[in-house]
Amino acid sequence: MKLSELMKDVTPKPDYEGFVGNDDFVLAIDTAASGATESAVGDFSVVQIGVNKAEGSVDSETKDNTYIRTGKMTTKTGAQRKFSVEGALYSGDAFQDFCLSHAIQFGRGAAVVRPYVYFNMLTGKGEKGKVTIIPSDTQTGDAGENATFKVEMTSTEAPVEYTYTAPTGS
Repeated sequence: MKLSELMKDVTPKPDYEGFVGNDDFVLAIDTAASGATESAVGDFSVVQIGVNKAEGSVDSETKDNTYIRTGKMTTKTGAQRKFSVEGALYSGDAFQDFCLSHAIQFGRGAAVVRPYVYFNMLTGKGEKGKVTIIPSDTQTGDAGENATFKVEMTSTEAPVEYTYTAPTGS
């Protein structure tokens, strides 16, 4: 499913106040990008079909120093966005088919880096960046059950703030 299809009837409210569920977060990957050409955000593939676990985390790096009279101090020196996606294998889903393709499973370097957006669909607020796609389990499960998959994605640079807005003229 394309991001534009998911958000067709959704109007984010930047001032939304209230609880936020896991299903209120959207992760979408540019599965059609080639070379330096990035697709329109609305054409990014939503991470959704068959997914039963999608975790976003920030892995921070720190350095500890001890100073005269003030003692120990921890300084944050960097951070990296990480996503872990698991679910039932569904043939025909753009995201899964892309991530589990031969080109991504065995690709290296820039060939496995893609743009992404990640945001709260209630507020529209989130981030935009690039991730390295790393399939770790391409088919697991017991006989008689759906096959499952697992993909890890790690940012290649600090993401920028992003706010989803519906395309005009629709």
